[in-house]
Amino acid sequence: MYVGYVVCNTDQVMYLSSVTDWWMYEHIATLFLVIAVTIAYYFSISTFKIWEKLNVPYSKPIPLFGNTLKQALSRDHVLEFYNKIYYEFTGRRYAGLFQMRTPYLMIRDPELINDVLIRDFSFFADRGVFSDFTVNPLSNNLLFMRNPQWKIMRHKITPAFTPGKFKIMCDRIKECADILIKNIDEELREKNNEIEIRNIVRKYSIDVLGTCIFGFDLNVISDDECKFRKYGKLIFTPSLKTLFGQVCLMITPTLLKILKLKDHPKKVTDFFYKSLKDSMMYREENKIIKNDFTQVLMKARNDLVLNTSLPDQDRFTESQIIANAFGMFVAGFDTVSATVGYCLYQLALNNSIQDKVRKEIQLKLSKHNGQINYEFLMDLNYLDMVAAETLRMYPSVVVLFRRATKTYKIPNDSLIIEKGQQIVIPIYALHYDVQYYTDPEKFIPERFSTEEEAKRPNGVYLPFGDGPRMCIGKRFAEIELKLALVEILTKFEVFPCEKTEIPLTFANNIFTMIPKNGIWLKFKKNN
Repeated sequence: MYVGYVVCNTDQVMYLSSVTDWWMYEHIATLFLVIAVTIAYYFSISTFKIWEKLNVPYSKPIPLFGNTLKQALSRDHVLEFYNKIYYEFTGRRYAGLFQMRTPYLMIRDPELINDVLIRDFSFFADRGVFSDFTVNPLSNNLLFMRNPQWKIMRHKITPAFTPGKFKIMCDRIKECADILIKNIDEELREKNNEIEIRNIVRKYSIDVLGTCIFGFDLNVISDDECKFRKYGKLIFTPSLKTLFGQVCLMITPTLLKILKLKDHPKKVTDFFYKSLKDSMMYREENKIIKNDFTQVLMKARNDLVLNTSLPDQDRFTESQIIANAFGMFVAGFDTVSATVGYCLYQLALNNSIQDKVRKEIQLKLSKHNGQINYEFLMDLNYLDMVAAETLRMYPSVVVLFRRATKTYKIPNDSLIIEKGQQIVIPIYALHYDVQYYTDPEKFIPERFSTEEEAKRPNGVYLPFGDGPRMCIGKRFAEIELKLALVEILTKFEVFPCEKTEIPLTFANNIFTMIPKNGIWLKFKKNN
């Protein structure tokens, strides 16, 4: 009788064991991958039911990217994205959309826009643009500051923007404009009368901001090697890091907090913080008083930071005061220079309008004894219309953002907007809607005559916003803009040249309207 048995050597046992382990690990890894993908997928679509539940018409999103895939990949400019949503819901008062996975309510109806920005402002007092102030203390300024601190700071800063202050600033801006003309002359000699105008006017904007807002000496900041210029340009230089931050924000602001992403390069914010603080301290120690924005901020510092009688919850920090100087620089750096460039571009393409502007300037100069001052600038009514039409066609921002600070029921509607809901108002789309502007692609300054403006509803022209959070520097920007145009048009005629792009195309990797190939024009000296 024999007993059966199986002989297995050690190598065979180890081989079978390793095969079993490999099979088990592979399946566990696959299981974890499936779980991770499932969680990621449901996270990416977890917000997508909101508009359906509220019975709000909306543009169908795709997982994670929502409606912004082309924008996130820089294939489309942001204005194309918002235009598409705007016209997709023609006839509707509002519509839903998704920037990545974040739901936004687009307000289309002018009456409702007025409710949000003006009549019911207390429900939408915050801009709705996120920044982590613990990581970005210089972003905690009037542009992004939340209520009620925004209201307190606005009240303190307003005295810097009175007609009396503008009259004083006019002479300083005129000095900057003189340097602008000198720079144009030098550039024309080098470039055979054809120049890219935006870069030259940017220097003018930096000079104006440096002298009128910060009180720096013009002969210091007008130097091309000046750090004030160098770091100012870096703020607006697009980068992959900037794009990554925008994508993270649209996925969820929590990502920005976790990653501690900065709004601007550290060397930029460090430079501005030190420069502005040193300037304030120097004035204080030497008892120097100037009629500029920094002087107003120094008073705000005394009232809100150094005032020991204020309760802790009402007290501001040193960095918040300096942040508001930085905010004014950011707000004014590229907006005026861009508008001057666009205006000259349209005047070059519309020579009869250019001639009409020049004739008005000459007529009003005679009336004001040849003096280019505040009263003269305020008397240029047709130039006002030209500037307004430029800002209609090329607004500094293509949309306005707001955030509901309280739950709000839309008048004469069933929709209730919950606290925290993000709102978007499509400025560019409104400015080109044929319902409000006939032939919107044409440059027609007469749209902004008193008679024509009276025919349009409020809420369809918003280059500076509207309501209590309307741009505080509007009048200052208009003076800077008009002075530059007066100086240029009295000395030069502008024409298109071979490098002039018609129509202009815009760079996709930045939120504002930046001409992809610049604005090239031909300049000819007036006889």
